[in-house]
Amino acid sequence: MFFERPQVGTQALLVHLVQDDSSAEEFTELVLSAGLVPAACIHVKRRSAHPKTFVGSGKLQELLLLAESVEAELVIFDQDLTATQERNIESALSRRVIGRTGLILDIFGQRARTHEGQLQVELAQLQHMSTRLVRGWTHLDRQRGGSGRGQGSSMGIQGTGETQLESDQRMLRARVKLLNQQLAKVKKQRQQNRRARVKADIRSVSLVGYTNAGKSTLFNRLCDAHVHAADQLFATLDPTLRQLELPVIGKAILTDTVGFIRSLPHGLVNAFRATLEEVVKADLLLHVVDAVSAERDNQMHEVNGVLEEIEAQTVPQLLVFNKIDLMDEAPRIDRDHNGMPVRVWVSSLTGAGIDNLIQAISELLGQQVIETTLQLGPDEGQLRAELFALGAVLGEETLEDGTMNLQLKIELHRLQRLGKRLPGLSTPLAESAAE
Repeated sequence: MFFERPQVGTQALLVHLVQDDSSAEEFTELVLSAGLVPAACIHVKRRSAHPKTFVGSGKLQELLLLAESVEAELVIFDQDLTATQERNIESALSRRVIGRTGLILDIFGQRARTHEGQLQVELAQLQHMSTRLVRGWTHLDRQRGGSGRGQGSSMGIQGTGETQLESDQRMLRARVKLLNQQLAKVKKQRQQNRRARVKADIRSVSLVGYTNAGKSTLFNRLCDAHVHAADQLFATLDPTLRQLELPVIGKAILTDTVGFIRSLPHGLVNAFRATLEEVVKADLLLHVVDAVSAERDNQMHEVNGVLEEIEAQTVPQLLVFNKIDLMDEAPRIDRDHNGMPVRVWVSSLTGAGIDNLIQAISELLGQQVIETTLQLGPDEGQLRAELFALGAVLGEETLEDGTMNLQLKIELHRLQRLGKRLPGLSTPLAESAAE
């Protein structure tokens, strides 16, 4: 019997392996996010996966009967399947079979809009496909007898299907090489942009969090941006950078990244390295948490696991407990024993607590913040405007001769840089005192 892959439909039979860290509801949301229709969901309890069919022959027969009764056109597993398992299950069910990684890759493929995002998704898809190419050509195995390398070959062991497979593998390797080269250019450009920001003393803040925690809504609220946000998994995929104005600190760059999820495919993490470097190199991470989720603690653990995988676990982190509009919590800042912010309670939807969040970010990014009085002459109006734009001016007094006394709250190194830029800058009237 020779097997050809069944066509893909939209009616899906869901196979959920019951585990402590798995969620049938999240699995269903993933399927819906892929634009598929869950026809039925069957829960499977197994201590270990069957090496050939994952679920065993008895459960496989049950899946066949259920798929026929609900007219499911494809079967989706909430676990990764080996290429052999996928082939065997498809052969038994005569329906297309998709594992968790394949499902997530399909969603990413639909959501990628920017050139960079599309490159990263295609690379991950090709890497996943590379282990499964043989299945697409098993129906050609019947064509034995010729090597396919030309008439008169004496080997006689290669089939036409195997020759086509080799051709596919060569094309795949060539495409992967090209994608890696293009992503290397993206990475180089990002590195240049980061160096320019460091030179200009512009801080970098990255949003991280479990998918659907409200990162994009918070991003829009903080930066008055218009990034797509929706109540679905992976609503936003493409990386986005916007300018964020902070008191005392001045300009900062806020980056919105792809949401994380349980068992995020390793290939996706590797493919998105260029984007995720913004997280690794950030001065501060805003870990956005869905405060009303029953899986809140598990989701935080999964996010921290991905951060560790990309070696970003040492970047300072501020927890942002979002969606307080759905719970009985007031906006507030929770502080550690040193008085530094560790958690902020906000609603990105209503804007409650956003001022607290901006204050907490400024406190954590501020370096040697001082309060001092600065005297400026009448001809130093440009510097005065910059200090106001920075949000560093607490008060101002203008004398009869036009001299301006400004009460400042500012980072010491910024004041020193201003002094170097304008050698004639007047000396502060009061000694700096650490806040």
